[in-house]
Amino acid sequence: MARIFDVIEYPNEMASEIVRRFPEEGYGDFRIGSQVIVRESQSAVFFRDGQALDVFKPGRHTITTANIPKVIDFIGKAFNDRTPFPAEVYFVSRKEFANEKWGTSQAIPVQTPGVGLGWFFFQGFGTYSFQVKDPQQFVTQIVGATGSYRTSEIQERLKNLLVSKLGDVLGETPNIGTKLSGLIEEIGAAVRAKANPEFESIGLTLKTFIVGSLRPSQKSAQELRDAGYLDPATYAQLQAADAMREAANNQSGGAGLTAGIGAGMGIGNLMGQALQGGMGNTGGAASGGGAAQMPDIMTPAEAAQFMKVTEDDILEAIKDGSLKAKKVGKAFRISKDNLDAFMNS
Repeated sequence: MARIFDVIEYPNEMASEIVRRFPEEGYGDFRIGSQVIVRESQSAVFFRDGQALDVFKPGRHTITTANIPKVIDFIGKAFNDRTPFPAEVYFVSRKEFANEKWGTSQAIPVQTPGVGLGWFFFQGFGTYSFQVKDPQQFVTQIVGATGSYRTSEIQERLKNLLVSKLGDVLGETPNIGTKLSGLIEEIGAAVRAKANPEFESIGLTLKTFIVGSLRPSQKSAQELRDAGYLDPATYAQLQAADAMREAANNQSGGAGLTAGIGAGMGIGNLMGQALQGGMGNTGGAASGGGAAQMPDIMTPAEAAQFMKVTEDDILEAIKDGSLKAKKVGKAFRISKDNLDAFMNS
């Protein structure tokens, strides 16, 4: 004879367990008058024939036709409401599952017009926490007839959702490439706001989303080009800068750096002319036109942009004395005449 349950409970702390079905397999023989004991951190969803009939809050509950009206449709009055009937109870943890981990398995591409190469690839990690908001919805949509459902079984789905929303937020944040350090908390709050409706659609609520680290990843120009993020002109400029660095590394001291920058500029000019397809001026006029476009006073970054090299290359030239610059406070300023002299030396 099947066992008839008079007391239904699950006293386990449910440390990493979200849902526990009672009984774990098959169905339980309950009777009118059976007791359902729900702990303070739990809710219990009562099922019969695959249909959710009621949700019990913490406390002791007696199964009667009063608190589960539909049961009477199955058992009738012929047996004074004492007939056993098949049913299941799903105990659902209502505690906050905290310190769940998230991370970017692949870098997130974000377009940054006018900054760097025009694209940043972000990598990050952190923690989040969630809680069951609607036990019946979570059981019916996610758990099904599973005997036990743990946090590990839904982690990948939640992490993928959060990283997707993080990408949306980064793409919608102005000047993300230059203001990242001051926007970490705002980014976390924005991700939580974006992701929470999808959490709630499966009966959960996203309690926190914390960004532990978020930084641009290292991507080579070739990788960016292969991914279709760089236009040919930008890629040619980067090749020129690479040639300059290679030439500088083959020699020593300031003279080597000067020669390297000259080599890089020569390659860059040739590539630039090829890309322009003869649309610009030729000979000395082209050179003069380029010089006339320089501002009278430049920062190292502006000088690097004009020369198609990196800012570090300019700072190194200033350091070894081959490029003259004026130090104002902690910053350097370079005159057009000094930059012309450096380029022609």
